[in-house]
Amino acid sequence: MWLSCLLAFISSACTLIIELIAGRIMAPYIGVSLYTWTTIIGVVLAGMSGGNFFGGSVADRFASRRTLGLIFVAGSVATLSILVVTHAIEGVTFGLSFLPRIVVSIALIFFVPSFVLGMVSPFVVKLALADLQRSGHTVGTIYAASTVGSIVGTFLTGFLLISWLGTRTIVWVVAGILLATGLLIGAFPLARKSRVIAAAVAVASLLALRIETHGRYQAPCDVESNYFCIKVLDSFEDGHVARILMLDHLIHSYVVPDDPTALDYGYEDAYSALTQTHVSGRPEIDTLFIGGGGYSFPRYVEAVYQNATVDVIEIDPAVTAIAHERLGLPPSSRIRSFNEDARVFLTEWNDPKLYDVVYGDAFNDLSIPYHLTTVEFNRIIADRLKPDGIYLTNIIDKFEGGEFLKAAVNSLRVVFPHVYVFGRGDAFMPFDRNTYVLMASRRPLDRERFDAITSKDDLSSRTTMLVEDRLKDYLASGRSLTLTDDFVPVDQLLASLFIERAR
Repeated sequence: MWLSCLLAFISSACTLIIELIAGRIMAPYIGVSLYTWTTIIGVVLAGMSGGNFFGGSVADRFASRRTLGLIFVAGSVATLSILVVTHAIEGVTFGLSFLPRIVVSIALIFFVPSFVLGMVSPFVVKLALADLQRSGHTVGTIYAASTVGSIVGTFLTGFLLISWLGTRTIVWVVAGILLATGLLIGAFPLARKSRVIAAAVAVASLLALRIETHGRYQAPCDVESNYFCIKVLDSFEDGHVARILMLDHLIHSYVVPDDPTALDYGYEDAYSALTQTHVSGRPEIDTLFIGGGGYSFPRYVEAVYQNATVDVIEIDPAVTAIAHERLGLPPSSRIRSFNEDARVFLTEWNDPKLYDVVYGDAFNDLSIPYHLTTVEFNRIIADRLKPDGIYLTNIIDKFEGGEFLKAAVNSLRVVFPHVYVFGRGDAFMPFDRNTYVLMASRRPLDRERFDAITSKDDLSSRTTMLVEDRLKDYLASGRSLTLTDDFVPVDQLLASLFIERAR
């Protein structure tokens, strides 16, 4: 019985390890979204279900330890195929639109390993049922062991393995465990000592193969953290060296390491203009950033406002480390970084400090931490602002046809009496996709000072405000949604934009 439980434990642990790393493996190619995880879970469950059914049929005809050993060996090969197939289909569209392409890509990579490992459970049960009088106890114990294996594989992967080893090395480790298990239980005619030697030789051969193919199947990252596949690209534009920070498959920041005042994105120009409007003439200001990324705008604030305090809540310590190592953030910087989820941190932080400006910069293109968009989170931000403080956040959407921008404005208006929408140049064209900046505050914007600051810019790059009457008409059109912790369908609101972006 103990051997049956151990085998069920191993196969289930390996299955859940594969399922968890699937999200990280696919992130550089298709991003991390509700659609990605929905497909991964569905494909793995489909594979396990098919494996259970087929494995049961095979077990009735060929139930033996040797056959079970072959299944584990096949599971090892199928696990290694994850690397081969991922490499082979990188960039292949299959002539499909984006959502079907997600399903096809994930199915091609992860269905077979899930199917093969799904065959283990019925085999183990069949071999363990020597006494039909205790079949319920036997089956229950084996399935309990299988569930414990799933739990251990889940926690081990999420809390330790990804940060220790990275996804590609985990694949090789899982393949090695399955190969060794298959040889140990399936090489039945050999003596126990011979089986151990055979398993050790096989795993050593697998390790040698891993070393030989390392460059071919490595992750497309400079650093693979618990949160992102992080990559920094060098660029040379406008006569200076710049660096691009990519998180998963999306460009997050454009940084000029030697010039912290260089801003590339339109929303950063809007942040700059609105910051100047709000704090001009103040001897000291306190600022807080929700999300650090490449630390481009925190470095800008530090450089331009010499007496400013700059606090950054960046969830991923690896991103902060990259900013120090490669993106020009010096060790002597006045910027304080807190590596934690922003909402959790602000809820639990005992420091009573209040801020003049809070910047939202955690929304990376179409990757939205939805718990930072709700009315409840906006109240947390409001509690951290000085009475005349402002909250700025960037939103990517279509002005007409998109629904996320409108829902974000509605959610801010529940908490703040004054909410404004800004764009760049002609950003308020009906069906264009643009990056917008929302400003929320308890006091109205100093429109005269804002116009004086922005009038210096060219019309095409000028930060412009959506006028009050047009904002009212915009909010009154279509569905009127407010995002709360109980209702925050951000992925669905961005679905059309998500599909269109991927074409």
